[in-house]
Amino acid sequence: DVQLQASGGGFVQAGGSLRLSCAASEFTFDDYAIGWFRQAPGKEREGLSCITGIDGSTNYADSVRGRFIISSDNAKNTVYLQMNNLKPEDTAVYYCALRQGGCYYYPLWANKYEYWGQGTLVTVSS
Repeated sequence: DVQLQASGGGFVQAGGSLRLSCAASEFTFDDYAIGWFRQAPGKEREGLSCITGIDGSTNYADSVRGRFIISSDNAKNTVYLQMNNLKPEDTAVYYCALRQGGCYYYPLWANKYEYWGQGTLVTVSS
């Protein structure tokens, strides 16, 4: 089974930065994408960013474009989410997820992703 391990969450003050990591393993298909999502208490899961494994193409939600950067190290099967200028409203549990195929169609729709990691908590204080 595909395994996804998200890490890097923590506590940070507003304006600070964090880098999340998502280590993927036990998958054999070449055409895939990894996305980052978050869910705050009482809110729906929100798609943030997606990166396509085969060509590195990316997508971002308007809420994080210009502040968050997604990248990948294919040799390590790891995807990163660099989060800058964090705001209190960024407080949430952050998840990474994997889908077969790239980020070409509905890249930030959670129901397009088949495999999910366990989540890592990010808390941003004001």
